[in-house]
Amino acid sequence: MKTIEEIQREIVEEFEMMEDWVEKYNYLLELAKSLPPIDEKYRKKENLIEGCQSQVWLAAEYKDGKIYFFADSDALITKGIIALLLRVFSGQSPNDIYNSDIWFIDKIGLASHLSPTRSNGLVAMVKQIRMYALAYKTKYNL
Repeated sequence: MKTIEEIQREIVEEFEMMEDWVEKYNYLLELAKSLPPIDEKYRKKENLIEGCQSQVWLAAEYKDGKIYFFADSDALITKGIIALLLRVFSGQSPNDIYNSDIWFIDKIGLASHLSPTRSNGLVAMVKQIRMYALAYKTKYNL
């Protein structure tokens, strides 16, 4: 299993190979289409992320010391962004998630190429992922 740091470096390298933001947005759309559909049991109000312009569902399960995330959105760009976040965080330990430095978003220029409402949604998604990590850290005394 790769570390959060290694995955972030991979993402930065992938984005550096793309020439412009049209290509990068197209990549996000591809990621959105490749995100597996979320199980209907997670598509409920308590899994909606507050602060997102579009609907974003985020759920998590803890298994064998790792957190596995499941997500979906009704907007393709947002779904591509959450797919990137899941790639970084899903399958990592609560401590690693909670203590991680999330630098890839700035490094690839994502935040600066989003509308203010999408940017706020991105912050809300990362915050919710960290909250899941904190909840599991607390629950299992990690």
